[in-house]
Amino acid sequence: MRSSIVLAFGTLALAACGESSMPTAPRSSSLAAPSSARLDRTEGGSRGAVFTQTNGANANAVVAFARGTDGSLTYAGTFNTGGKGIGGTNDPLASQYSVLLDGEDDRLLFVANAGTNNVSTFRVDGASLALVGTTSSGGTLPTSLAIANHTLYVLNAGSNTVRGFDIGENGTLTPNAGASAPLSAGSSGGAAIRASRDGRFVVVTEKGSRTIDVFTIAEHGRLGSATQSASAGISPFGFDFVKENQIAVSEAGSAASSLYAIARNGTLAVESASVSTNGQAAPCWLIATTNGRFAFTANAGSGTISGYSVGEKGVLRLLVPSGISGSTGAGSTPLDLDLSRGDRYLYVLESGSGRIGAFAVGDNGALSALAGIGGLAPQSGFQGLASY
Repeated sequence: MRSSIVLAFGTLALAACGESSMPTAPRSSSLAAPSSARLDRTEGGSRGAVFTQTNGANANAVVAFARGTDGSLTYAGTFNTGGKGIGGTNDPLASQYSVLLDGEDDRLLFVANAGTNNVSTFRVDGASLALVGTTSSGGTLPTSLAIANHTLYVLNAGSNTVRGFDIGENGTLTPNAGASAPLSAGSSGGAAIRASRDGRFVVVTEKGSRTIDVFTIAEHGRLGSATQSASAGISPFGFDFVKENQIAVSEAGSAASSLYAIARNGTLAVESASVSTNGQAAPCWLIATTNGRFAFTANAGSGTISGYSVGEKGVLRLLVPSGISGSTGAGSTPLDLDLSRGDRYLYVLESGSGRIGAFAVGDNGALSALAGIGGLAPQSGFQGLASY
């Protein structure tokens, strides 16, 4: 039941991992109206969904796709967030996790509206969304979101702050002053925020200052002061926890990824420094499997996906010597990526081609290309990806 959501293609130069400059009149994304009908189930049943945001400068919206049992995607609807994005072409937010599921039972979806400095909350029913409301982000340019212990943490990249909100049973957000803190002194270019699965740490990567901040989490989501560490490589960008106290971080400026262990006091120890993608360019986004055995980077400059194994002794290695575990194609500009529940499928936002790419994930981390789905407007500022 996919409706036409293709916009006019504009030929604009792109810069991987964030636009070097914003156009004077950012383009917005005017997609089809949200579907009011309940989602049609795909053959064999719908087992999840994939969500991305338009980041439209006039009105932001979430585009939803139903996920079938075979990993296939079906367009399910477009849902207004009640806020605005900032427009642009490829990766205008220069961030990861601007769209986030609650991670427990996937009943709530949160979206950062960078143009209006607020966050939208949706209730999730399959691939259908119902807007709960919008809440001020407590800062400027919210670009990335994280959740731990029923607290939502918002990275405000413009004001260099993390703001915390208690998540109510109905999805409402209430500001939590104790769960808020500034980034460390000198930090700039906040790219991503993520919380550990055990709820002990919140981490922020800062590509401008080439630093990584770690916050310890106390009772009721309260954050300690930021502990700053220098990145092992250039431009730390996307990252994920592979274990409760271990993170893998992509290095957008050096075609590499690093692995770090987090000490109790928040300091970082490098375990695998700047492991190369073997020439795959702009590995800006990274996601890890729930069991922590594998991590994948989306390489915006090469149109490829690199897979890594994570050893028990903190060793990060390419799964394929070439660095190409999967290909999204020349000019596809793969951005944010996420794994489905159970880590069976990997989905990638292909900004350059206006598609959601899809791969089946083998037990050994090998990727097998699936059909994915098109219909998005190429180079129109789409951002973020969340899957279950």
